[in-house]
Amino acid sequence: MESYLQFNFKNNPKEYLHLKENSYYFKDLNRGVMDYKKFVDDMKIRYKERVTDKINNVVENIDLISSVLNVLK
Repeated sequence: MESYLQFNFKNNPKEYLHLKENSYYFKDLNRGVMDYKKFVDDMKIRYKERVTDKINNVVENIDLISSVLNVLK
């Protein structure tokens, strides 16, 4: 694996954990089939770290709070 990829994985624990849990990425990254950006995008989808996921989470929390307040009224 290229040295800059190793450096990036060591500096980001979530990426390193995702790489350990899904070891088939090693093969794709070593052979050049997958680039680092695609790996990061897959990780964000899995851990729900995209902007749309965060917005959906906030909306769900607001709905929950409003329903609790309506029950209390």
